[in-house]
Amino acid sequence: MYRRAYVLLVALAVLMGGLAVAAAIALDRTLADPEGSFLGPSYLRLPLLLLGALLLDLLPRVVWLSRGRPGSVPTIVRERLRTHWTRERLTLVSLGVICFYIVYVSYRNLKSFLPDLIETKYDRELHLVDRVLMFGNDPSDILHFLLGTTFTAHILSYIYLWFIPMVPLGVTAWLVWSRNLSYGYWFVTSQCIAWTLGTASYYMLPTLGPGFEYPAKYADLSHTPTTDLMEALASDRNEVVAFDVPGAMQTVAGFASLHTAITLLLALTVHFTIRSRAARWAVWVNFGLTIVATLYFGWHYIADDIAGILIALASFYLGGIATGQKFDKHGLASHPTTTTSKVPVDR
Repeated sequence: MYRRAYVLLVALAVLMGGLAVAAAIALDRTLADPEGSFLGPSYLRLPLLLLGALLLDLLPRVVWLSRGRPGSVPTIVRERLRTHWTRERLTLVSLGVICFYIVYVSYRNLKSFLPDLIETKYDRELHLVDRVLMFGNDPSDILHFLLGTTFTAHILSYIYLWFIPMVPLGVTAWLVWSRNLSYGYWFVTSQCIAWTLGTASYYMLPTLGPGFEYPAKYADLSHTPTTDLMEALASDRNEVVAFDVPGAMQTVAGFASLHTAITLLLALTVHFTIRSRAARWAVWVNFGLTIVATLYFGWHYIADDIAGILIALASFYLGGIATGQKFDKHGLASHPTTTTSKVPVDR
């Protein structure tokens, strides 16, 4: 007896897509494409993304192995298609890209609808919690004093913005190159769980974040690309909330921190599935610096980061169980019960 590793992945895509459609109908709005006109409409983008994943794997290999011998290219391509791009791999890549795309687009739309559905915000309460935890100080004041507000601001800005390309690159890497297919299902399913739980957290405890609610506290920071991003997001929110601009999307929501959740999820996945110590160090350092950046720039309160950590841990574990990973007694290691989409249910 077995079940498919992609059952939960597909269920999450259906759930998030259904919620986004229902919210749009209730608010008499249309679902918006968060990427605008990039690569055209979704019916063109999805095939392009799938083709791009294939080319990303084949082209570097062909260039390296052919070594300037064009005649060897067909043989190299056929061999790679036969050994790597099996029906199972194609199923993983196709389902992974499509389901993740649906979940992410739904997440962005549900996040944008939040001000129309819930007006209450809890920034004051979470700000007070921050001050209690920091013995009467704001976390940003402590970090600005310890780290400075010029050179460090630029370093942390690029750490924070690295998240934007990191998400699609991480998903693509595990879908296309994971030697054990169950690891690919594990990572993309965990990602979808995290984005779904993150969406729920926005509605459970709506906030803007300290940088938007108390901008004067961050006026001492040097101008960085993060400054431009925060100003752009504030402008987008104003278009939606104050002027109801058709097609505009707002993406300001503080609780929980999905930057924290997704970077921790990546760190956990690398730690459990990749042996390279350098790779492990890199993702854990990235996770730690990302948390610092969320507080330094005022994207999040401390409670937001704690909630993000909890979301990552839950998503990682539930995604693992759903895709056939067996965790050892103390959770310090794991091993897959399958190498395909078939997950045995009888032990």
